[in-house]
Amino acid sequence: MSVSAQVASIRILLIEDDVRLSCLIQEYLLQQGMRVDIESRGDSACERILTDNPDLVILDLMLPGMNGLDICKTIRPDYVGPILMLTARDEDIDEVVGLEIGADDYVTKPVQPRVLLARIRGLLRRTHASEGCCDGSEQNFLHFDNFKISHSAREVWLDNHVLNLTTNEFDLLWLLASHAGEVLTRDQILEQLRGIDYDGLDRSVDIRISRLRKKLGDNTSRPFRIKTVRGKGYLFVKEAWF
Repeated sequence: MSVSAQVASIRILLIEDDVRLSCLIQEYLLQQGMRVDIESRGDSACERILTDNPDLVILDLMLPGMNGLDICKTIRPDYVGPILMLTARDEDIDEVVGLEIGADDYVTKPVQPRVLLARIRGLLRRTHASEGCCDGSEQNFLHFDNFKISHSAREVWLDNHVLNLTTNEFDLLWLLASHAGEVLTRDQILEQLRGIDYDGLDRSVDIRISRLRKKLGDNTSRPFRIKTVRGKGYLFVKEAWF
């Protein structure tokens, strides 16, 4: 299925209490062929997300009743779709915390429509990447001793236990694991995952690496599965999985 066909059937839940902004976003995305529903209250958002199960959630940070960070933290264990957070330019710490608790990406306010659309399309591409990827021409399954990852099922097993990964965590892990033994720079990672260049300040890769290490049982102070190569990037180790 093409990205354009996917977009035509995409259901987005926008959680935003700014009526003018939410209407502008809704109108713009409707023009792109997406269905957009709006929820204005944070204390109703969790139930709405889990009941509607949209393809993607756009989540503002400052909301009445419950803030975006608490919403993200609450739904993340049960909602597997991508979460795109809206953050003000002076809320850098909230952006970091949002990524740490499971948000997949973020867009800063004031929202630039084309940037928002690019982020949404990027997340949708990765979410639907398993469709049509198993034609035999691409590697679909990786196995490292007690660690296995299936691209088609988008599942990861460690010691026969399935790991609960967000969309972005899975994509980052697959990227690293499929280049096992090779150092990937932050620029390469950001280009592959978000389609942007590393500006020397973006910490999203480092945050997600930290989350992955915890979920993989890696040693955070002296990692042996995903190593930091100082001044270069990150290396997924082929062996030493035990």
